[in-house]
Amino acid sequence: MRNQYRLDAIDREILFHLQQDGRLSNVELARRVRLTPPPCLRRVRRLEEAGVITGYRATVDPVATGQGFEVMVSVEITVTDLATLQDFEATVAGFEEVVEFRRFFGRPDYFLRVLVADQAAYEEHHMKLLGLPAVSRVVSHQTMKRIKTRD
Repeated sequence: MRNQYRLDAIDREILFHLQQDGRLSNVELARRVRLTPPPCLRRVRRLEEAGVITGYRATVDPVATGQGFEVMVSVEITVTDLATLQDFEATVAGFEEVVEFRRFFGRPDYFLRVLVADQAAYEEHHMKLLGLPAVSRVVSHQTMKRIKTRD
């Protein structure tokens, strides 16, 4: 188990601003958290080294990239051995269209967030899932509207 990093008020403020805009310059970030740039940069590096900040990324509009058809998928599996479970997870994690993949306690066993171009592309993905040895049930829910997201 990883040790929890103790955040103070300034660390929390740094994280808040970087979550809003990961491209902030250190000078601008320091100004916003009321530090000079050198100690601000040291704090950011410490947060990165401790694994609190795990990366920086661009948020992309799925429609603009031809992946505007979003489906939330729950998957139940029937598995009696660890190797089959590991194979299932490795296979699904390798599907490019799966942008989020979680294992749950209880039912459903797994949750997937799938982004594809259209219904036909989703049907192709759905059939891939159904063809996996461990899968017993797949339930799909097409997103009508995103109301809140924290990307």
